[in-house]
Amino acid sequence: MIIQPRIRGFICTTAHPEGCAANVRQQIAYVKSRPALTRGPKKVLVIGASTGYGLASRIVPAFGGGAATVGVFFEKPGEEGKTGSAGWYNSVAFESEARAAGLYARSFNGDAFSKEMKQQVIDAIRADLGQVDCVIYSLASPRRTDPETGEVYKSVLKPIGEPYTQKNVNTDKAEVNTVSIDPASEEEIAHTVKVMGGEDWELWLHALADAGVLADGATTVAYSYIGPDLTWKIYTEGTIGMAKKHLEESAARLNGRFGAGTAYVSVNKALVTQASSAIPVVPLYISLLYRVMKEAGNHEGCIEQIERLFADHLASEAGPALDDKGRIRIDDWEMRDDIQAKVAALWEQVDTSNLRDISDFDGYQSEFLRLFGFGLEGVDYSAETDPVRALPSA
Repeated sequence: MIIQPRIRGFICTTAHPEGCAANVRQQIAYVKSRPALTRGPKKVLVIGASTGYGLASRIVPAFGGGAATVGVFFEKPGEEGKTGSAGWYNSVAFESEARAAGLYARSFNGDAFSKEMKQQVIDAIRADLGQVDCVIYSLASPRRTDPETGEVYKSVLKPIGEPYTQKNVNTDKAEVNTVSIDPASEEEIAHTVKVMGGEDWELWLHALADAGVLADGATTVAYSYIGPDLTWKIYTEGTIGMAKKHLEESAARLNGRFGAGTAYVSVNKALVTQASSAIPVVPLYISLLYRVMKEAGNHEGCIEQIERLFADHLASEAGPALDDKGRIRIDDWEMRDDIQAKVAALWEQVDTSNLRDISDFDGYQSEFLRLFGFGLEGVDYSAETDPVRALPSA
């Protein structure tokens, strides 16, 4: 079949297998162009490993430091006449490239929140690797089934306390409009914390340790975001922010059990990902941020961010550099005063008439399509392709 993008709001319902593979190869090439991670972890488990920061977190230790990697994700394989998800094709491509390079790579597709998935991964680690020395938690899901009670929790993207009104961009129509969002109920806040907080991160670490497959001195990192004042009502001070606060509390509890320096929260840069595309206000902010950071010469994508996380922090002889709350900050270039001042000035000016002139909205759209394997050089999108692709380990 010939595969073209079909976009519905912040979702692309199709993905291109060759395009996704090309995107993975480009990220691998970047990592291989950087200095080797001689002090990096050698056996890495990535939970939420198929797209964005999670995918980059698998590529960097593998191709930067020769690490064996285990990836966990929940993605849709392709069928006859119907494409799979981008994360599925990314993972197929990653495993193929890893095995061609002589690297151990094994993937598990299913519900990472479940006890059954945890046990499958534990059994594989025990059989193949013995133990893991690094666990990256990069799971982004709209819902979670509690493994003990079976109750289903659903997250929401809402402010807390009072309604929130702010500029936004309709990415389908390239129109700057205004979005108003009612505040979350107490139940919605609690549900969001259950889905997006650190509870499952803790469950994974406890399960790995109790099974004897977590190495002494292992490191674990979960990802977060803070951002500028203008997004705080919907993010840092909203339901997501409450979940991220819980994530930091989880890091403290993990350090209490396993020792200081075990668990870290890494605050990352705002980037075009499948998760960020769904958050009101954020796509417009990212469009302006990209313009400012590209002009400043310090723009990074997921792979550059995670390579820097490993090179400067996780694989550094001095260890991670932390802020006053004990967090790793690879959003440091985004949050520079001069960068934020320019973004704030453009925010006041931006409207539909000048959107493409004063922001990098075109770059935002291009990056969004790349998430699904479209717009990659060297890929013939007019050619027939088979949507059915199997993992090498399957």
